Amino acid sequence: MTALKVWVQGIGLLGPGLDSWASARDVMRGVQAHATAPTVLLPPARLPPAERRRAGAAVKLALAVADAAVAQAQVDPSLLATVFTSSSGEGANCHALCETLATPTPMVSPTRFTNSVHNAAAGCWHIAVASRASSTSLCAFDGSFGAGLIEAVTSVRLSGQPVLLVASDSPYPEPLHTARPLPDHFGTALLLTPEPSSQSLAQLVVTLDASPSELSTCDDPSLESLRHAVPAARALPLLAALARPRAKQRIVLDYLPRLRVQIDLA
Repeated sequence: MTALKVWVQGIGLLGPGLDSWASARDVMRGVQAHATAPTVLLPPARLPPAERRRAGAAVKLALAVADAAVAQAQVDPSLLATVFTSSSGEGANCHALCETLATPTPMVSPTRFTNSVHNAAAGCWHIAVASRASSTSLCAFDGSFGAGLIEAVTSVRLSGQPVLLVASDSPYPEPLHTARPLPDHFGTALLLTPEPSSQSLAQLVVTLDASPSELSTCDDPSLESLRHAVPAARALPLLAALARPRAKQRIVLDYLPRLRVQIDLA
């Protein structure tokens, strides 16, 4: 893979003890210890009232971090192509459909089915912001953040246009939770552009790494535990690097068993 260069214009963050990018920057820098607390998900203000009531946790989480990144970058969301990545998707609706199909009268709600698909969050976002730009929704198990980042930076370089990357994971209900335990919701979003601006937060140079390089980790034990527990939180070492004002940093993140994502940050 050729090295791909992009610039970060906006960041969204929401997770346990991480209420926003602005409030979590001291934690990301290591100035303040991470104190975990349940993630609070608010109804998406962009959605119409009826859709807002139907929105599940996965949609609320993804739209919250997408909104935050767009607000920081001060861009028109209706013009943005998007990449949504998640290892879990809408687990609650999947569980509800399975329960319904196991009953003597398996009558599935069309609304429930619509909100169960993997691109439900992307669909809600593009409808809410009236965007006809392209959108990709993907999943790569524990490497979902790395896969999403590769897809987003490739799209930025090929199209020459900004791309909004949204990575999020929400817990499954039981009995799925036992098979795939995710302790809490975690989401992050990056607004990536092909050229720098006066508001650029950092430059990223992304490549694939087939060498046995050590994965980047978090210095804070609580953040490191979160990084291990939630696939979307594999982004935490990159977020920590973005929060630190250093000239150059190298981050190595999960992707495939024999392939990692290397990010040189300046």
